[in-house]
Amino acid sequence: MKYVLVTGGVVSGLGKGVTASSIGLILKACGLRVTSIKIDPYLNSDAGTMSPFEHGEVFVLDDGGEVDLDLGNYERFLDIKLTRDNNITTGKIFQAVIDKERRGDYLGQTVQVVPHITDAIQEWIERVAAIPVDGKEGPADVCVIELGGTIGDIESMPFIEALGQFSYRVGAGNFCLIHVSLVPVLTVVGEQKTKPTQHSVRGLRSLGLTPNILACRSTMELDGNVKEKLSRFCHVPIENIITLYDVSNIWRVPLLLRDQKAHEAILKVLNLNSDTRDPALGEWTSRADLCDLLNEPVRIAMVGKYTGLADSYLSVLKALLHASVACHRKLCIDWVPASDLEDANAEENPDSYRSAWKLLKGADAILVPGGFGDRGVEGKILAAKYARENRIPYLGICLGMQIAVIEFARSVLELSNANSTEFDPNTENPCVIFMPEGSKTHMGGTMRLGSRRTYFQGSSSKSARLYGNRSFIDERHRHRYEVNPDMVKQLEDGGLCFTGKDETGRRMEIIELPSHPYFVGVQFHPEFKSRPGKPSALFLGLVAAACGQLDNVLKKGATKPCRMSNGSAIKAHLYENAAKLPNGSLDGIYCNGNGLHV
Repeated sequence: MKYVLVTGGVVSGLGKGVTASSIGLILKACGLRVTSIKIDPYLNSDAGTMSPFEHGEVFVLDDGGEVDLDLGNYERFLDIKLTRDNNITTGKIFQAVIDKERRGDYLGQTVQVVPHITDAIQEWIERVAAIPVDGKEGPADVCVIELGGTIGDIESMPFIEALGQFSYRVGAGNFCLIHVSLVPVLTVVGEQKTKPTQHSVRGLRSLGLTPNILACRSTMELDGNVKEKLSRFCHVPIENIITLYDVSNIWRVPLLLRDQKAHEAILKVLNLNSDTRDPALGEWTSRADLCDLLNEPVRIAMVGKYTGLADSYLSVLKALLHASVACHRKLCIDWVPASDLEDANAEENPDSYRSAWKLLKGADAILVPGGFGDRGVEGKILAAKYARENRIPYLGICLGMQIAVIEFARSVLELSNANSTEFDPNTENPCVIFMPEGSKTHMGGTMRLGSRRTYFQGSSSKSARLYGNRSFIDERHRHRYEVNPDMVKQLEDGGLCFTGKDETGRRMEIIELPSHPYFVGVQFHPEFKSRPGKPSALFLGLVAAACGQLDNVLKKGATKPCRMSNGSAIKAHLYENAAKLPNGSLDGIYCNGNGLHV
């Protein structure tokens, strides 16, 4: 097993996750099997109980693991399925060591950070790295490890020590350290400054780790003299200094690495040159080129609680991007704080009220993502009502589905006090209730989590057709509340269709309004399984409905390779009425990329 460690210096938020994902992608394109591990030095056992404002979205895995959003990047870039153990936290390590101590595994010993914590970290890495994540048998060839935080953080010290020991133990030819650092450009003088990176590398070396490759984040490509200076002071060969400058879309980051021959530097350090080929990134390049050519907008109103931080809905944004590129549209997100739509806000803050409603009414489609707590719920209900009454394409995810059910009960069934017991425990018409198996005393890991099966109730619904008329699908869940099965008959009689249910038939998974152009709510989170080349079916349906392409999407197409203007091939599902674009590609391609922040 070969290991690539990605660390960060100077400041946080440099893009270590995207860099680690891109490194994994380029190694995979060289013919290697790749797995990934993310180390988060916080004391939480997992990301499940953390606020999205604090740490971005919680990404959910097939096995129910609630993990850091960077694992979502790994899955999308590498098209793999990770496990909860691929996210290491200080809390998990400490818990494992304490459990061993209580069992008596360390009987007679004084349990200390060194060697017990550091040994536990190394054992965890070796164990998880050997787990296949690409559907094939046997371990991967390379494990890319990302160390969260910044070099010098107190909480990451045990991991730094463990990784220093680990690099010595596995040997020089099996371990490559890539340090991501900042080379700022001072606007006053326009000069690229190397001193922050010099200090960062010096701190890293003082902790027992020496970088093999420097990945320098900057607004522009590094000058030759700057690279020479970094090479001299950081003791890194000049050919191993890579510039990660700002690009038009995030899919170009792996192409930056390839163009600067980062893969050759990594393979040389790992003694893998003879076992690999040149990176095959033709389809990826075509996808990046296509994204830059899009200019006709599709506007999606995102009505949520955490609109102040885009990372709170990162997977939703990426799934929307996948779908918009598939429909040859440029994605424009209109962030609508749900609480700004509420009637009470009209008096308290009339400007924000008018602004929120203007954005909502100007959108081509409305999406209400998942969330917890009662803040903004009435605003989300109003958004669902507006979409239903004005025939605007709507997709509700998790809570977004539940509030659509509540709105339908209030407006159509005339149950004015209909609600969820999450927001009103004493409501007379509980449309949404707490699940019987849930815990009301312990928050962490007690929801209905992970991949669960949904069975379609017939094949005529839009959702079933979008999924290719399959009888069932497996999607990832994260919820404590569900539609009240005792009210399903009443809701169905009113015209709401439950087109997807679980294996028991009592847990509602998908709702639709047949008479509406596109009004769909799902209890699961389809965004977590959206991939390059395979946009999430329901997001594709939403965006297609928003730009008048839904009928084409619902028709079965043929899978053929088509040519981009640069001559490379990209797999495409062609619509029956596909049209030529100016760049020579065909309109109607299901092609998508990954990770553009909009």
